[in-house]
Amino acid sequence: MELPLAGVTVVSLEQAVAAPFATRQLADLGARVIKVERPGGDFAREYDRAVRGQSAYFVWCNRGKESVVLDLKEPGDRALFDRILARADVFVQNLAPGAADRLGLGAEQLRARHPRLIVCGISGYGDSGPYRDKKAFDLLVQCETGLVSLTGSPEAPARAGVSIADVAAAMYAYTGVLTALYERERTGLGSAFDVAMLDALGEWLGQPLYHDRYAPAPLARSGARHPSIAPYGHYPAGDGTEVFLCVQSDRDWVALCAKVLAQPELTRDPRFADNPLRHRNDAELTALLCRRFAELTGAELVALLDSAGIANARLRSIREFADHPQLAARDRWREFDSPAGPLTGLLPPVTVRGRTTERLGAVPALGEHSAAIRAEFGPADGKR
Repeated sequence: MELPLAGVTVVSLEQAVAAPFATRQLADLGARVIKVERPGGDFAREYDRAVRGQSAYFVWCNRGKESVVLDLKEPGDRALFDRILARADVFVQNLAPGAADRLGLGAEQLRARHPRLIVCGISGYGDSGPYRDKKAFDLLVQCETGLVSLTGSPEAPARAGVSIADVAAAMYAYTGVLTALYERERTGLGSAFDVAMLDALGEWLGQPLYHDRYAPAPLARSGARHPSIAPYGHYPAGDGTEVFLCVQSDRDWVALCAKVLAQPELTRDPRFADNPLRHRNDAELTALLCRRFAELTGAELVALLDSAGIANARLRSIREFADHPQLAARDRWREFDSPAGPLTGLLPPVTVRGRTTERLGAVPALGEHSAAIRAEFGPADGKR
């Protein structure tokens, strides 16, 4: 079965995570993604050597693409790039601030030459304002949005454990491209749009943003516990297993008291009458829960919570997640190729019913497709 974006060509001047992760989503859907790399390559190739000598970041964000090495300051390579772009449907870039304009690849310049082209620019802070030219990387944007002030223990802040600002920007870029392709089907014209990491992560921070703008007191860092709901966090079972549970309603609270704690009278305790009171008295509530949970193994506690209809989870490591029984039962792993040999990765999250064809394309070596692309789009004035 043909994938939805078969026939769509994406050209990307990309580096690091935000743009590469966005275009990888397009490649997973069948688009041809031509990744233009500078001499020396995308610097994310050098972030680590975790995946059989390859960067885990690069493997994650770049499967299913073609890699061509071009020096856009060299006239022949630039002429070749322009010929490639003339046949593209989508152009994505996350170059340094102002670099696209200096190369003659700004949105207005490209749209004037290619009216059907969809142009997506990803930046740290947007194309105007005092931070326009400021360099932006994931942790720095986490800091500027206030996310780091929310993450960590009461004693110390911490970065989110994944590149969340990059991923947020990537997903808005991805959905922006899909929207623009749909719009072009109706109008016949391309469009240009921009995504700032600051804005993308700011949208994901909506709840704490509204809370702190209007509540009398700001949210405090709470480690692995919820900053405003209780009980909602991790509790040790008698065998040391860390079990997380979430009580989001009074109905859940009643079930927890009666079926798990075996103390139905707690529902009448004025300290725990509603969620704000339970959160205010969380230390006392935690002591009650820990005394009861110490009588149970982790497996027994999870079974009891499940039978009571209380949302819960085990604290797993990343390696334990890779062996998660739910992933195995749903056949979520697939093999794909790389310069270091076959690897396994998870299928894209959107599962389309009735479609049995998934494409997890190979991770390209640096310049792996340079010769083929030069031949396809013509010689680049003395360079092959």
